[in-house]
Amino acid sequence: MAGDFSDRDGLIWFDGEIVEWRDAKIHILSHGLHYASSVFEGERAYNGNIFLCHEHSERFIRSAQLIDMEMPYTADELDSAKKEILKANNLKDAYMRPVAWRGSEELGISAQKTKTHVAIACWEWPSYFGEEAREKGISIKTSKWRAPMPDTATTNSKAAGLYATHTMSKHAAEADGYTDALMLDYRGLVAELTGANLFMIKDGKIKTPNPDCFLDGLTRQTVIKLAAKEGFDLDVCQISVDELMEADEVFATGTAAEVTAIGKIDDTEFKVGPITRQLRDAYEALVRS
Repeated sequence: MAGDFSDRDGLIWFDGEIVEWRDAKIHILSHGLHYASSVFEGERAYNGNIFLCHEHSERFIRSAQLIDMEMPYTADELDSAKKEILKANNLKDAYMRPVAWRGSEELGISAQKTKTHVAIACWEWPSYFGEEAREKGISIKTSKWRAPMPDTATTNSKAAGLYATHTMSKHAAEADGYTDALMLDYRGLVAELTGANLFMIKDGKIKTPNPDCFLDGLTRQTVIKLAAKEGFDLDVCQISVDELMEADEVFATGTAAEVTAIGKIDDTEFKVGPITRQLRDAYEALVRS
């Protein structure tokens, strides 16, 4: 979807009501805008079914709890709201963005008197990295920014504030002609991309970093299960940069990215290999089953 996201036709679920897309507005003094007290989800609907709908709703609530923000809806209520707005927009295949934020009832570091607002938008959006990446793979560049230590940030939440360094990292990578950035953790080990998890394959064995300081994505968890079902050995472990650069195949996973091959990391090139293709096909079959 290209163009200004504030100016388009459509409907958005906003605090329990369905409103016109252009009317879904918040006040400039909302606490979420000034102090990053906001959480969000990224989900996809395939053939009218929202993949892992309830799991995303549960994580949405958990993310809010981790930043000490009260969520005014249950997971079941959020499930219903997502299905309602998908139907209202007459969409079958769509990207969905639930978001919650503290409002303008109070402004300052303390947010005890604020109300939590919730909105859900959905629109048609193809694979995040585009169809070309299916056969070529994306290129990523190692960022100078690191994932935070787990005792310095709510790294298990999809909190908006955590993505500031990801945005800076992606901008720097794009400025140098790369698609995305590779984020290392505070120890200098491989962590994730700016909006996706990472897997590597060496000699037929799959490895993925231990998510002890970054988000354990639901797509990541799904692919781990698929790998076991397809008969592959898989380790969740610490991965050094040197080990990653010796991989036979590398790919990324995420709701927006789905399963996307990585064709280049810094100056090292990789092929879109058979295991990546097999898991990509298995994932596509699963979400549309």
